[in-house]
Amino acid sequence: MSQIGHVSAVNLTGQINGMNFWNPQSTWRCGCHHTSRQMNALSFRGSDFRFKIHDPHSVRNRPRKGMRPLQVVCMDYPRPDLDSTVNFLEAAYFSSSFRTSPRPDKPLKVVIAGAGLAGLSTAKYLADAGHKPILLEARDVLGGKVAAWKDDDGDWYETGLHIFFGAYPNVQNLFGELGLNDRLQWKEHSMIFAMPNKPGEFSRFDFLEVLPAPLNGIWAILKNNEMLTWPEKVKFAMGLLPAMIGGQPYVEAQDGLTVKDWMRKQGVPERVTTEVFIAMSKALNFINPDELSMQCILIALNRFLQEKHGSKIAFLDGNPPERLCMPIANHIQSLDGEVLLNSRIQKIELNKDGTVKSFLLTNGDVIEGDAYVFATPVDIFKLLLPDDWKEISYFRKLEKLVGVPVINVHIWFDRKLKNTYDHLLFSRSPLLSVYADMSVTCKEYYDPNRSMLELVFAPAEEWISRSDGEIIDATMKELAKLFPDEISADQSKAKILKYHVVKTPRSVYKTVPDCEPCRPLQRSPIEGFYLSGDYTKQKYLASMEGAVLSGKLCAQAIVQDYESLVAQGQGKLAEASLM
Repeated sequence: MSQIGHVSAVNLTGQINGMNFWNPQSTWRCGCHHTSRQMNALSFRGSDFRFKIHDPHSVRNRPRKGMRPLQVVCMDYPRPDLDSTVNFLEAAYFSSSFRTSPRPDKPLKVVIAGAGLAGLSTAKYLADAGHKPILLEARDVLGGKVAAWKDDDGDWYETGLHIFFGAYPNVQNLFGELGLNDRLQWKEHSMIFAMPNKPGEFSRFDFLEVLPAPLNGIWAILKNNEMLTWPEKVKFAMGLLPAMIGGQPYVEAQDGLTVKDWMRKQGVPERVTTEVFIAMSKALNFINPDELSMQCILIALNRFLQEKHGSKIAFLDGNPPERLCMPIANHIQSLDGEVLLNSRIQKIELNKDGTVKSFLLTNGDVIEGDAYVFATPVDIFKLLLPDDWKEISYFRKLEKLVGVPVINVHIWFDRKLKNTYDHLLFSRSPLLSVYADMSVTCKEYYDPNRSMLELVFAPAEEWISRSDGEIIDATMKELAKLFPDEISADQSKAKILKYHVVKTPRSVYKTVPDCEPCRPLQRSPIEGFYLSGDYTKQKYLASMEGAVLSGKLCAQAIVQDYESLVAQGQGKLAEASLM
């Protein structure tokens, strides 16, 4: 079976003297230069050029000695047809409601703390509605949990390995609204798992494009016989029947059970959890199935199985601050909003009636507005929560929501690793969650000669306080199992040129059982004060999609409260004039 995709960079082996591809209707070139070892091709912008290869699944197994298969190492697929799906259209309508809403006679000045995706989204849609957001970011970089930094060599290292799914309708709309669709590098529709019992080999779930959902997902599961036996598949399918029949109410009711408990209750064999859901749990929330709420898994399965392209993934074509966050900030500023870096909040100052008077910054500046939003991670907000609010039920419930620790590891090697894919890979390691060779999956990070592996180290609770050296040593031991012919723990094979370890002691909220009732609505009981963030109430849980959707919901609440916020401001002005 052959595949067709968009080629951005290829690595071909064989007796080929050279070749050059050019599509006159494209802005991309794909040129190849032959050396005695290999031939490389590199392109930098989108293309309509398509390239066929033989049996892409042949790389599943290591080739026989002396044999090196033809391998496409950076292959972009066309953007899937997302625009006609119900969820995409609903998200598009939601976005349009801000642009088409009546222009306010007096735009609200809305002060927003935190320039991650939630804060950027809140500010963007408020600006679209004609208001004046002032976005404050404590650090010198945009992005929050998608932040990244450039080292002295000009290489980027990131807070996390960020994947954009087809099942992210609000994120996909955001890219389209900003004209950034070509910045997503779509990959083949597969999920690829390492095989711990067969070091160096992988098992795939391939979704057929010709089949609609959920048949394409069912096909992918049925065709894979390496991870689950037929009896295990049948028992798992029977276990899922109540979720399929009961729909969203059933899914929400499972919040009280861990993945492991739910599987046991439904009679699903233990090996299903071990083979599939340990990896899935760590990828979704950086914790194991004995801690993760089953609601989280069912929400993901619902999106992935009910939407044809729901589980299809894309990588951003470069670093998130410049390629995604900066365009949002530019859009906000083009509509007279403000984005201020190095603006850390020291205190939320209150009026006598308990409403917010201002945000006091650590540099001594005082920022006042008509409304206030906290779009930071929940743990940061709890540190700054005013004492006067702590006994209010809305805020007291937040104690249950705690960020999970996670570590992101980047390793640059002295050679190009062969036992990898142009895709996200589930490591199925006890220490690692997912990983990717960013030197082939991402245009900006492309390197024809050396690999850069980006890996999510999770669960990380026992490792977050350990040294970078210890974390790298442990990572190399696990990589030796994934790349047995190429990597050894003592570096006698591939050698480390450099590495970066990014620790996030409190990342997305830990989705353990019984958290759902504690997630707050975006509109707080304090008039003029709002929350935004993936931990707030929205249907996509802790994810980039959840962050963007929470920002839209927060902006919607402020727009709906326009009259009361204007009246509140006028009342304060009248009170001040009498003093």
